[in-house]
Amino acid sequence: RRPQEAAMRRSRLIVAAILFIVGLVWIGQGTGKIAGSAMSGTTFWAAAGVILVVLAVVILVRERRLSAKGARSRSG
Repeated sequence: RRPQEAAMRRSRLIVAAILFIVGLVWIGQGTGKIAGSAMSGTTFWAAAGVILVVLAVVILVRERRLSAKGARSRSG
């Protein structure tokens, strides 16, 4: 694997992890599980959090498929 590809993959995984964590926090705030914010108890933030979590999962699945595809092409 080229160094640029590895760096981009690492960057996408970091972005996915950040999106996932922020999404979970927003879900917690939107559902009122995390209090102390103007976002607490507002369903908009719960919905936005779900969207971020789904986006993070899509990125992770895509990276896993690309990684598996690359491994197959290198071994074959």
